[in-house]
Amino acid sequence: MRQTLIVLGLALLAVGLAWPWLRKLPLGRLPGDIHVVREGFSFHFPIVTCLVISVIVSLVIWFLRR
Repeated sequence: MRQTLIVLGLALLAVGLAWPWLRKLPLGRLPGDIHVVREGFSFHFPIVTCLVISVIVSLVIWFLRR
């Protein structure tokens, strides 16, 4: 448990330090992401972005377990 928390903390630190470059990526604005704007209402569901992130995380975990 201790090692997991340390790794998660280091990963969050790395993402925080790389945030100026990461926010320039088109994640959240990919084709297929649902965005509905109406008067007084806005809904955004990044379904394709979620799928891309899920595939990347699954591949990383798969490579780490080998």
